Formats: sequence, C-alpha cells, structure tokens
Amino acid sequence: MTCEACRSIPPVASTGTEQGQYEEIAGLNTYITGPRNSRIGLVCVYDVFGLTIQTLQGADRLARQLGATVLVPDLFHGDAMKPEWFPRDAKGKKELATKFLSEKAGFSSVDKWGAYGLCWGAKFWECGLNVPQLVILNSGAETPFAASGQVHPSRLDKFDAENLTIPHIVLASKDEPADVVEEYRKIVSSNGLGGYIETYDGMWHGWMGARANLDDELGYREYTRGYDKLAEFFAEHLK
Repeated sequence: MTCEACRSIPPVASTGTEQGQYEEIAGLNTYITGPRNSRIGLVCVYDVFGLTIQTLQGADRLARQLGATVLVPDLFHGDAMKPEWFPRDAKGKKELATKFLSEKAGFSSVDKWGAYGLCWGAKFWECGLNVPQLVILNSGAETPFAASGQVHPSRLDKFDAENLTIPHIVLASKDEPADVVEEYRKIVSSNGLGGYIETYDGMWHGWMGARANLDDELGYREYTRGYDKLAEFFAEHLK
C-alpha cells in the first residue's frame, strides 16, 4: 500500500533552472541531460507530479557526477497530477522499459542502463492494481537494466526484493513501512548481487522529488546527499 504521507503531502513549489533539453523518444516527450556519447545511461521515472524542477535538477546532478546520459520520459504526456487534485490515488501508465530503450535513438554509445524511480515511479499501479512495469518490477529476470533503485518508494513488498537479479538501492523516508524496509535490507545484503538500503529518518516522503523543499537547509542537504548516494551506487554498478 501507499503510505499516508504519499496520499496527503502536497508538492512544493520550487524555482531554478534545468540544464537539459527535450526530445521525443518512443512517442514520449523526454528530458535529456548529460553527454550524448556516454557509455552509461539512466532512466528516471518521476513521481505523480511529473516533470518538476526538483526531479529534473536531481537528474542533472546525476548526469554531472556520473558523466551519464539521463532520460526522464514524460509518461503523463504533460498531464501529471495537479496540486489542486491532491490528495487522491494516481493512475499509472503502462509500457516503458523495453519499448523506450529500444527506441533510444542517438544513444547507441550506452552499453549499460540503470533506472531509478521516485514514489509512484518506483512501482507503477493503475486503478489500484499493481502493473508489472518500472522500476522494481523490471529488476528481475530478463531486465534491460544493469542496476536499479527506488527513492521514497511506493508499495514496498519483500517479494519484489526476492526477485531481484541486479544490484538495487532503496533510499527510504521516515514515512515508509520500517518493517518492509528492514526485510529489503536483509534480502539485499544476502543475495550476492550488491545493493544498498538506507532510511533518511529526518526526511518526509517525497524529499527527493516534487515534495523536495530546496529552500529548507536540512531538506536541501538531505536532497543532495540522497542524489550523491545514487551517483555513488550507479558509479559502482554501471562502470
């Protein structure tokens, strides 16, 4: 289930500029940041609020630190959840991983792809039902990715961790179920694949996505620390 915080905390208005540009890939308007000739690539699946500045700046930060191509596809086709709709359950979108990556025109230099999802993006659902899509549910058998991650994830389930076939990172907030996070920790620490689990005890659900408060000293510090940890993880497992 989604946590109560996910259903009740609205997004945070933020200012700033992103460093990438937009291009259509597989029929999706996609934010692209980082070098076009990188040997490693990342796909970011945003939360229900779509292409927010905090999410795009996080992608920019990863691109800089890793020297990676980072893609953020607009799965909602510009119709993401609006703050005035909140709270309510989000409806997911189907199909991304294989189709999207098979049509990654202009990124033939990439030989290893990773993926990370924020909240809804970590585990899609539609009409209250889980749909086997990015990110955690595409981290098992026949995955197109070399490593993957979840940030303040939705619908954590130890079954998903048991089916991992690639290194995986989970950065949880204080609002995710501690018992399931601990189950993930035990599985990931013993499966021989490599991975990392951490709970940011002082952070709220969404602190690295649309709910990031970059004007708050602690919020900004933990936002940057979280993206630095993602960069460290993907640097280890994609290079």
